[in-house]
Amino acid sequence: MKETIKSINPSNGEVIGEVLITSDNELSSKVSQAKSAFTQWRNIPIDVRVETISRAFESLASQQRDLARLMSMEMGKDAKRSSGEVSGVIHSAEYIANLVSDALKPLKQGPRTEIQFTPLGVAAIISPWNYPLAMAANLIIPALVAGNTVIFKPSEETPLVANEMVASLNEILPEHVLQIVHGKKELGQKLVKSDINLVAFTGSKDAGKDIMAKASSGLKRLIMELGGNDPMIVMSNADLDAAARFAVGSSFENAGQMCVSTERVYVDESVADDFVRKVTDVAMRYRVGSWDDRHANIGPIVNHAQYSKIKNHIKDATSKGAQLILGDDSHPAPFIGPTVITDIQPDMLIEKEETFGPIVAIATFAHIDDAINRANDSDYALGAVVFGGKGANNIANQLEAGMIGINRGVGGDGDSPWVGAKQSGFGYRGSVEGHRQFAQVKVVSK
Repeated sequence: MKETIKSINPSNGEVIGEVLITSDNELSSKVSQAKSAFTQWRNIPIDVRVETISRAFESLASQQRDLARLMSMEMGKDAKRSSGEVSGVIHSAEYIANLVSDALKPLKQGPRTEIQFTPLGVAAIISPWNYPLAMAANLIIPALVAGNTVIFKPSEETPLVANEMVASLNEILPEHVLQIVHGKKELGQKLVKSDINLVAFTGSKDAGKDIMAKASSGLKRLIMELGGNDPMIVMSNADLDAAARFAVGSSFENAGQMCVSTERVYVDESVADDFVRKVTDVAMRYRVGSWDDRHANIGPIVNHAQYSKIKNHIKDATSKGAQLILGDDSHPAPFIGPTVITDIQPDMLIEKEETFGPIVAIATFAHIDDAINRANDSDYALGAVVFGGKGANNIANQLEAGMIGINRGVGGDGDSPWVGAKQSGFGYRGSVEGHRQFAQVKVVSK
């Protein structure tokens, strides 16, 4: 009897459904099918590929409500946010596909040379559970537009909604251009080691290092976003109301399960008491509940391992002298209530690691250089935020991160790259340069 992965509703522990784990033979067969399909897909004109991909994603519109409901049930996101994610995937696909197509147009380099961007081959797309369709689509679309075929491994936490999306897309896409496989860590490792050409991955830093090691024998192309431990600096001349709203909103969004969630806040000691009071006032308006609770805005933590990690970070912090201003140690599983902690220190797990929970963790500083040093003292460097008036730009210039927000969140306007520095990223997506990473650069001189 074949093994399965059961999809569990994190709100109540009930089994929603299950999928068959892809066997080694099935994986090998899918890779072979992808390679065969590649020979035809790569030769289809790029404008036809774009039209086909756009039409495939547009077809999801008839299932928007069902996909959103399934997403909420699988990972706990509330109905409004799930619906927004599905809608975003549907309505941005054509826009993204056209941006990629424009980026891959040949470039003239002098009178006799042309730079071309050609398909790589078979792309393995490995995506996370926290934004199960958006994160997947952001990698699948540029891979397909570039002329690659795709083998998609979704997270084992959200296999059902991924299955439904792929089944619908494949009603329009040519056969074997997009295939899905299911399994846990071991299957992902086998996929990376298989006869593929590119791995595009969003997930943990440790998993990224493992992928890099296993892909090294074939020198496979890698595009990886590997999480963050994003700092926020609040200057004495900041708009404290705006800063407090942002700190809470960024820390609590998606129950804190977001790669660019604010994980550490450093506030000037001269305004710290006022800031903490404002943060607490905002945080107290939040309440936990299941995805179908219309009044809840913090959903369940996705699984028991993540829930235990968050509780351990809280316990570690309070045992080392941090003050619990809002929340307590009795969070009944699977929910972590809105939490505000002050007096965090560099030796605490909550500062050193990515907590991934609904916690505003605050420290104070007397000198701005101390805040900058603590903000930069991390292997992670995905995003960072500064709230302040005069001098904020100078502080932002000293922060080590791929994306910086000044009096706003990270993520640039238009087709900006989504990029991490240090160990938060290897390659990136978005922007002309990001789209071209899904293709092979070829210099043709005549």
